[in-house]
Amino acid sequence: MDDKLSLLGLIVNASVVVQLVMASLLLASILSWMFIIQRSAVIGHAKKGMESFEDRFWSGMDLAQLYREVTTESTGSGAESIFRAGFKEFTRLSQKSTMDSEAIMEGVQRSMRVALAREEERLNVNLPFLATVGSTSPYVGLFGTVWGIMNSFRDLAHVQQATLAVVAPSISEALIATAMGLFAAIPAVIAYNSFSTKTELLMVRYETFADEFSSILHRNVHSQNVG
Repeated sequence: MDDKLSLLGLIVNASVVVQLVMASLLLASILSWMFIIQRSAVIGHAKKGMESFEDRFWSGMDLAQLYREVTTESTGSGAESIFRAGFKEFTRLSQKSTMDSEAIMEGVQRSMRVALAREEERLNVNLPFLATVGSTSPYVGLFGTVWGIMNSFRDLAHVQQATLAVVAPSISEALIATAMGLFAAIPAVIAYNSFSTKTELLMVRYETFADEFSSILHRNVHSQNVG
């Protein structure tokens, strides 16, 4: 095989514009894989943390004791942060004699909503980048393809006899740009769809836990008022 038609030779001998396209797609692919690995670890850790905390929460442990434990041991994320925010606000407002039960629960639910929003933001970090790479990389690669084909026609204008050897390098570099665009886009799209689904499922579990915890605190505050 001619060195100029080898993969490396085509990249080295490509036009500056096509090389810039290839470089941008390579950088996007590298960053995508970094974020894919990172997001996979974060979401996996969040899922395990949710399961572990639910086991402790529903074990019948005293809520005050659980709060002390998660405050000391917690990494500050997931269901633990939602529980900690809600219970902290519940304890603070319950100590005020002027607060009625509805005002206490409104404050608790507001604190947990803030914690839920922070968790959603944490789980969605870098997902917009994956979505952008997945949606734009094929078009960036297509731009490189069009530019390469333009170069091949320009090369034809300077020769008396058109042969495959004349246009092959330009067409080949164009196809490489297309392939690199797909190489960057496909993993990003698959990862984005997977992580978005897993994040939505986690958020549903967090919201369900927040509702159940709110119901428990609501019963507690009413029993205190009755007592």
